[in-house]
Amino acid sequence: MAGRQFAGKRVLVTGAAGGIGRRIAERFVEEGADVTGLDRETDTGKTLFRLLAVDIGDPAQVETVSERLKTEENRLDIMVNAAGILRLGNAETLTPEDWQTCINVNAGGPFHLLRQWIPTFKAQRSGAIVNVASNAAHAPRVGMTAYCASKAALVSLSRCIGLELAPFGVRCNVVSPGSTDTPMLGGMLKAPADRERLLAGLPEQFKLGIPLGKIATPDDIAEMVLFLASDRAGHVTLQDVVVDGGATLGA
Repeated sequence: MAGRQFAGKRVLVTGAAGGIGRRIAERFVEEGADVTGLDRETDTGKTLFRLLAVDIGDPAQVETVSERLKTEENRLDIMVNAAGILRLGNAETLTPEDWQTCINVNAGGPFHLLRQWIPTFKAQRSGAIVNVASNAAHAPRVGMTAYCASKAALVSLSRCIGLELAPFGVRCNVVSPGSTDTPMLGGMLKAPADRERLLAGLPEQFKLGIPLGKIATPDDIAEMVLFLASDRAGHVTLQDVVVDGGATLGA
């Protein structure tokens, strides 16, 4: 049920044009926040929040949009890095471009954005950061070398940032989703049978099934993000919460 737990809070969400990022942004709006979304794609129809075009893998673009937002108000209560990109392929078949794109967006993007806003967080001595990684950062996946590595880098980055900012009262946590019903997953499931196989497990890929027997919804992930961003998680930092229905068995 929608409330007002984030009334008056200024929130920045990347990857807000669709999928998990969009639902996170919408939920913050529903809870009273002033939300700005960042994404490469902005032609996505009407949104409940302001959506600005930026490639977060480009440090110059990130600096430009951050300076614009600081000019409006040099305050930020919550940052959520939910932008992500998937490039499939084993190490020997991945192109250097695919590898670099995953690293630039999935790990580099949050780094570029954090660099711009860390001084603000330190000066105000408050704030919450939630980075959206993946359970693929916890377990190896066949054909997902670049994605796994980039998300693992994001988890490590988040913990380092959390440690650096803890003395300033700023918390930094990670949410690591498993298979979630988004366009990204839909592009990997070509037939109805693929969905059932995903739930049951893919032994040829050394991948277990999902013990809860269902695929996550964007709301499942968004609710955990909102919890970690809220005062209810006021003593939680440097944590990585896996939301995957048990698929990685707590790994």
